[in-house]
Amino acid sequence: MRFRYRRSDGTPSALLTWEMWRRGQGVVLLPYDPRTRRVALIEQFRLPALAAGEEPVMRECPAGLLGEGEDPERAARREAEEETGLVPDRVEPIGQFMLMQGGCDERMHFYCGRVSLPEAGLLGLRGLEAEGEETRILVLPLDEALAQLARNEIRNVTAAMSLLWLQVNAPRLDTEWMD
Repeated sequence: MRFRYRRSDGTPSALLTWEMWRRGQGVVLLPYDPRTRRVALIEQFRLPALAAGEEPVMRECPAGLLGEGEDPERAARREAEEETGLVPDRVEPIGQFMLMQGGCDERMHFYCGRVSLPEAGLLGLRGLEAEGEETRILVLPLDEALAQLARNEIRNVTAAMSLLWLQVNAPRLDTEWMD
């Protein structure tokens, strides 16, 4: 894409050439159980992580792309159910954020959803067979998930941002979501 933009002093910029990936919008939902203070995360293979020299099996939150005209909260609930089998009975928006504003137009809608979680450990495997997915569902105490984040073991922005938001907001949710 070749373009100019108006600089802060009102003058036009130099002619610039940028590559931009048009991706659209996505959703992410962090499943949280305030009664047990546990979260559910998923692990799945990611080719771009491998290409970047990272561990290719990433620990993440359930996420996906929005369909044309799809409501973001409804899509976040759908993705959580498809990828974990968990159905949140309450959902709170975290915010909307761009992930790679220097090269991609993708905007993500972040949510936290109240779920009931079993004991910590591997909850099972899921994934859409037609898409060749294998998704492992892990239940972790919130403190352990935050410790993994602090040790830089959770290396993707959507999970990191969701967990950091929950670290700040868990005391409030633990009270509000106990009905």
